[in-house]
Amino acid sequence: MVQIKTPEQIAKMRAAGLVVAAIHAATREAAVPGATTKDLDDVARKVLAENGAKSNFLGYGGFPATICTSVNDVVVHGIPSDEVVLKDGDIISIDCGAIVDGWHGDAAYTAFVGGGHAPELVELSRVTEESMWAGIAAMKPGNRLVDVSRAIETYIRRQPKPGGGRYGIVEDYGGHGIGTEMHMDPHLLNYVDRRRGKGPKLVPGFCLAIEPMVSLGTPRTEVLEDDWTVITTDGTWSSHWEHSVALTEAGPLVLTAPDCGRAKLAEHGVEAAPDPLA
Repeated sequence: MVQIKTPEQIAKMRAAGLVVAAIHAATREAAVPGATTKDLDDVARKVLAENGAKSNFLGYGGFPATICTSVNDVVVHGIPSDEVVLKDGDIISIDCGAIVDGWHGDAAYTAFVGGGHAPELVELSRVTEESMWAGIAAMKPGNRLVDVSRAIETYIRRQPKPGGGRYGIVEDYGGHGIGTEMHMDPHLLNYVDRRRGKGPKLVPGFCLAIEPMVSLGTPRTEVLEDDWTVITTDGTWSSHWEHSVALTEAGPLVLTAPDCGRAKLAEHGVEAAPDPLA
């Protein structure tokens, strides 16, 4: 069953989304050479406390931290640690969430640590982020879940990869419904699998966390002995971007973007819904 939200409930999710956006801003500033991933987790905890919000990551299935910090070939679910020190040239994907009045927000971004990044890494992050926005732009009444998957995959497949070959669209992880829980039905693939059918129709009140994960090589992953950290099987580096999005009568509302997604959606010819908290 897909949980359909009322406008009042979407407004509460927007409040949670703004806390997530604040965590993104603070951790992005703190992701510098010499910082540990535990330092970034401490920053996130402080933002949550300042906003009277709770973490939906800490304790989830036993996860021991407030955010996921995935460095270089780590795709997702990296555990913050004092032993992981960021270096010039690293890339890090930070995934985090917040709960406000029982409603969840969840979003991720990829950041560049220091400078000197290879052009293919810059392009990897760009392609991953833009594929997310293509998926968000496909959240239209009358479309189906598969249309979001198709938009993400189509964008990635149309981008030439520096040096040749194809980007790896991670197969084992994808987006999801979100609302009174962080992970809810439906599961959202970042590619089209015809065996799964078209999925449910998108209607106002439908909320999704849209999160492509893309590598410079393989789409395959493995989980390390800590039972959380997911890496690419070939050691290639990866990027992860995510936003929580609500479909409203006025169009898509990017709950975890400060401007509700207005600027990026305009590039796709789509008008973002107005901020319910404005």
